[in-house]
This record gives sequence, structure tokens and C-alpha cells, in this order.
Amino acid sequence: MNEFGGKVALVTGAAGGIGAAVVARLAAGGAAVAALDVDAEGLAAVVKGLPPEGPAARPYTADVSDSAAVDEAIGRIERDLGPIDVLANVAGVLRSGPVTELDDATWAQVLRVNLDGVLHCSRAVARSMAARRTGAIVTVASNAGAVARSGLSAYSVSKAGAAAFTKCLGLELAPYGIRCNVVSPGSTDTPMLGALLDGDAAAAAIAGSPEIFRNGIPLGRVAEPEDIAEVVAFMASDGARHLTMQELFVDGGATLGV
Repeated sequence: MNEFGGKVALVTGAAGGIGAAVVARLAAGGAAVAALDVDAEGLAAVVKGLPPEGPAARPYTADVSDSAAVDEAIGRIERDLGPIDVLANVAGVLRSGPVTELDDATWAQVLRVNLDGVLHCSRAVARSMAARRTGAIVTVASNAGAVARSGLSAYSVSKAGAAAFTKCLGLELAPYGIRCNVVSPGSTDTPMLGALLDGDAAAAAIAGSPEIFRNGIPLGRVAEPEDIAEVVAFMASDGARHLTMQELFVDGGATLGV
């Protein structure tokens, strides 16, 4: 695989889970990867764990909810590695609980990271991409942004907003040849899933929860982070050169083809 040879990719939320898998996949495809996260220790482990051959990923620490910090980090990345060709917006947080117990601070935190973070990173890289008339932006949202989820109001709203924003961005940037697409996972084997579901999280996700109107997973398995990373890589590659403003659900059929 060398579909990203000579390209520079920025992956947010890169210190673990889906973000780390996306870093590994793009690096395996030949990209020079800027791995960005607030977790410096986690970033170091991800970068150290990559195979020594091929372009190395470099860690950058920044909070995507801070627009000034994002602008500064992207400036450093482009000075270090060159213009960014691919942006994968993966950074996200999940907070659960009923709306009646949802406080303002929690609501604001989820939207700052999951929605504002996508704005900050996309806006910053789009300026350079538009000037060069090339680039691909892929936002990792969630199938929870398309179907109602009990106890996940803030998360669902933030992911639905991120998906809608990315599609609007794709419309604005299409005249510059820049593609913007959305990959929306379902239950994926990450620490986030374990924090959401008690006990055997995979089994619970596969079975579903009829009492809260949550479907199970028709394919009978939860996704691995690498499953999502493969789709992100496809959306960012020239193989998807005629795809923009699309949202692909990678959830084993949990949303029943919505």
C-alpha cells in the first residue's frame, strides 16, 4: 500500500482507539502523519508502536476545542512536514446520562470537543487546501447522530452536527476540488464502548437493548478500530475521488440502512 505516498495527513484524537488505528493505517499507506491529541503520553506510545519502516508519525499536543491552539499546531505541522493533504477528524468525548440530569458544563464540553473541534481543525486546514485546490477531509461521527439514543443526547447532537457541518463544508469546498466526507461508526471495541456499557460491552452491544429501543448488530460483532480506519483511508484516498458530502455508516447494520 502506497496510496498516500508523499502526502501529509493530520489525525486528531490520535492517542488511542479509532484515532490510533487511523494513524497506523495512513502511515502504512505512505503518509507522513501528524498525530494530534491532548494526551501526550498516549501519543508517544502510538508513535513508538508504529513499524520502523515507512514515513514516521510525529506527535503534536493540542486541544481541538481551543481554536488558537489548533491554529498554532497546524502551523507547526505544516512547517515541519509540509502542507496538509488529508485531515481525519477523530477526536471525541462521550458523556452519558438522562437529559434531566445533564448539566450545562457537560453539555458544553461534549459540543466543544465533538463539534467545535471539527470546525477548528477543518477551517484551519481548508484555508491551505483551498489555496492549493486539493485535499480530503474525513470526519468520524457516529450512528448515534442519525438515530435517537437514550442517555446520549449531548453526544448524539454533537455527532449529528459534525456530520452536517462536514457536508456543508464539502459543498463550499467542492469548487476547489476538496472532498469532505463522514464515516459514522457504531459500537466499536474501544475504551469508550466499555465506559458506556457495563459488563461484557461487546455482547451487550450485539444483543441490543429493547427496553431503550436500541437495535442490536445484525452482523453479530462489534467493529474493531481497524475496520473504521480502513473506511476512513478509503474516503481520503484517490479511490474515492468522486465522493463528497457522503456519510457512510460502519456499524454492522445496527442502523438498518438509515
